[in-house]
Amino acid sequence: MPQALKLAVAQSRTLSTTTETLEALNSTTQDAEQQGIHLVLFPEAYLGGYPRTCTFGAAVGARDPAGREQFLQYFHSAVDLGDTPVGAGNEWVERKLPIAKDKEHRGDGTREKLERIARDTGVFVVTGLVERAGGSLYCAVVYVCPKLGVIGKRRKVMPTGSERLIWAQGSPSTLKAVTTTIAGVRLTLAAAICWENYMPLLRYSLYSQNVNLYLAPTADARDTWLPLMRTIACEGRTVVLSANQCVRRRNLPKWIRGDQSMDKEHKNGSAPQQVKPSRRRSSTITKTEDNHEINWPSSGIQSDVERHANGSLSMEGLHLEAPQTPRRRSVITRTADNHEIVLPAAPASIAEKPVTDDEDDEDDEDDEDDEDDDFVSQGGSCIIDPMGTVLAGPLWKAEDGGLLTAEVDFEDCERGRLDLDVAGSYSRNDAFRLEVTGLDINPPP
Repeated sequence: MPQALKLAVAQSRTLSTTTETLEALNSTTQDAEQQGIHLVLFPEAYLGGYPRTCTFGAAVGARDPAGREQFLQYFHSAVDLGDTPVGAGNEWVERKLPIAKDKEHRGDGTREKLERIARDTGVFVVTGLVERAGGSLYCAVVYVCPKLGVIGKRRKVMPTGSERLIWAQGSPSTLKAVTTTIAGVRLTLAAAICWENYMPLLRYSLYSQNVNLYLAPTADARDTWLPLMRTIACEGRTVVLSANQCVRRRNLPKWIRGDQSMDKEHKNGSAPQQVKPSRRRSSTITKTEDNHEINWPSSGIQSDVERHANGSLSMEGLHLEAPQTPRRRSVITRTADNHEIVLPAAPASIAEKPVTDDEDDEDDEDDEDDEDDDFVSQGGSCIIDPMGTVLAGPLWKAEDGGLLTAEVDFEDCERGRLDLDVAGSYSRNDAFRLEVTGLDINPPP
């Protein structure tokens, strides 16, 4: 008899507030219940938000006040699950940590809300979130059973790139797989978050625990992600679920958009409008005696050059002879990729009428609207079977794409072990051995 379950990944985006996002998670899980889905995976940092495009005002050796304010907003959007900064492990899972006298539970109630959603729908929920513990943030995943509540949580051990500024490193001990039985099918499941999937030893620590459901919530929408997911499924002979957000720039949470939203409010008269530089600028190109071209802006230095057209101009040690060839006018424009293109200006007889300030503002607004419509993440959620075959997805450019579903026979994991068990018969464990600090990588009982 097939050991089949119906699984789903939710290509859902973080909304403006954590409360709204929790409500959306509840609605999506209810939809999953209506479709007979047993387990659903939500993207990395779904609760709390993935701060895509944020700089937090940081450069090497410097942080600015505006960036600290942005981090404050992000810190407040994170969820408090009542765990400790180090991570209390089973003591947290089993609710053995002390509770304040005036409280019914630890944390802000997010854990309890997730448990209620799973219990009311009968759907096993796995979601990425940003967890606040003490004064630090952690990128985490929680496993929420409809019957038992939260049965495990893990924190990302290796934030990528700029994530390291805002997310602390989680303990490798949280890589522990969890077990559950759904509709008579025994699952051993674990999660690797985003680019942790590029860490071969981390993947192997999960394979060693005999994981048959490998969860990969991510923020990576590159076309290289799908081949990685297929490799992991085939390599580990495991079912792989990967969920990513699909987001247009205009739908980033307000605290991320920050200055952009403020600029638009200024234009509506709620505050003085700041002067913005025009996207177009004129220039004059002259040649030195060595035949090098110099591009002068249309004011300032250019006017000096024009005033000394019959002589020479010296500035900070630079000596320029009067141009020996006629100067030619040009206009510099920028492409969508921010590359400059120098175009010859139209002759005076066919030149366009001067652009008024109002027209220039309208053009800038149109450019902003186009940018707002751009995808900052295009999704790519997918479901892969244990032989590396794509069962569903990848789902591209589908914002609020709903649920991607597939029915999976988990006995395919065992069929695949006929010729490949990378943590067993194909491992040469007499010669190669992996140890993970604080983690027993043997299969759970």
